[in-house]
Amino acid sequence: MVRKYSPSASKDVKRAMHKRKAGTLRSGRSGKKVTSRKQAIAIGLSEARSKGKKVPKRKSG
Repeated sequence: MVRKYSPSASKDVKRAMHKRKAGTLRSGRSGKKVTSRKQAIAIGLSEARSKGKKVPKRKSG
């Protein structure tokens, strides 16, 4: 069984979740405060992707 996500990608998501909990996580262009758990996870995964870590591609459609 092969891992879908790298352990370092999990750390990025964890950091985003902690930032959301502290109320300091902001969304991309608008800069609005993120309150959604799903959105925080998406931001963490997106950051991991941009750093080149092992994360599956986004689902399209």
